[in-house]
Amino acid sequence: MSDTAPAPRTPLEFVRWISWAQMKAGEDWTRERELTRPQSFVLGYLVQSPGASQSELARMSRTTPASVSSLLRGLEGRGLIERRTEGGDERTKRVYATPAGAELIAGFEEAMIAADETILAPLDADERVAFQALLAKITAQLPQPVRD
Repeated sequence: MSDTAPAPRTPLEFVRWISWAQMKAGEDWTRERELTRPQSFVLGYLVQSPGASQSELARMSRTTPASVSSLLRGLEGRGLIERRTEGGDERTKRVYATPAGAELIAGFEEAMIAADETILAPLDADERVAFQALLAKITAQLPQPVRD
């Protein structure tokens, strides 16, 4: 029995293969830092949106408050985030990436750009323009992705 998937037969099977390669590059990058994908997402979000509430993190990560609480405990135990009360309200805690957390997650965007370059390496400049134009034509007909 082979571990390789069958060759793609349809255009969208090729698109899924490309998406898999991007996802794998991201997972490899986070795994090197001993993070899970949800942890890296939350940590990256906190770097961009310091002081988010736990309920906001649950909404943005599309998970439950209990799952976010557990995820944050793990990050907090590693010194990557801190929870602070603000305005004397003990019920509401804001979450911040620590400098160590921000440093750990730094470089993700660059790593994903490098992964994209690797994926697109077989295409010359004209082919990349044509590929992007075809994808733009397809996605123009689709609902825009949103994060609920």
